[in-house]
Amino acid sequence: MPVHRFAELTWEEVRDLDRLSAVAVLPIGAVEAHGPHLPLGTDVVIAEGMARACAEGISGAGRPALILPPLWYTAAGFAGNFPGTIAVDGAVVSNLIIQIATSLREQDIRTLAIANAHLDPAHLASLRQASEAAPQGTRIVVLDLTRRRVAERLTEEFRTGACHAGRFEGSIVLAERPDLYRAEVAADLEPNPSSLSTAIRDGHETFEQAGGPRAYFGWPAEATADEGRATVRTLGHLLAEAILDGGTQ
Repeated sequence: MPVHRFAELTWEEVRDLDRLSAVAVLPIGAVEAHGPHLPLGTDVVIAEGMARACAEGISGAGRPALILPPLWYTAAGFAGNFPGTIAVDGAVVSNLIIQIATSLREQDIRTLAIANAHLDPAHLASLRQASEAAPQGTRIVVLDLTRRRVAERLTEEFRTGACHAGRFEGSIVLAERPDLYRAEVAADLEPNPSSLSTAIRDGHETFEQAGGPRAYFGWPAEATADEGRATVRTLGHLLAEAILDGGTQ
């Protein structure tokens, strides 16, 4: 089955889909600082790649796959002190996701999957809240990349927790949107092994407190497009797996 970009279909084309078995995939990311070398929209670049790879897997399993227009704004408190970051309250995001799911349910599209790689704790909480409050008869599938059994299938840098605007994210931007990657800047950036996940557990609430004064963590100079392409495939497979297995991960 083909992968459909929802906003590019006509209403009659949507009407004629097998909507009861369809899966709508919603890319979500923050507009926030990603070091001096990656764009503010890095999270959405990653989410759209993940959504595409997921949709290809869902389509290959015989179910119509619909990629929704992305949601660009969410909670982004850790990057709040950096120019360019636009943050909204997590409750707004939860409510919006529920309303999107409700509207889809009224059209007999009963599965909404979230393609997300933004790991701000308040944002992840908003996704969980939306999933738990899904309209009757609807599944909102959320893949939590911070869960160990999910993280273990991702890259070495990701598992260290030092993975904001580092090799993990930079590689995906190189693969998906090389025109947005500031290669000369990235090449001069020193590694920053400070772990965001450890900082979050220790109660820190900003990138500066976590040891990232330039809003990056990890090994940005080591990013490669090959790693980015492989990571996008893995992210898409993990989300497709969560959908087809029938649960939230």
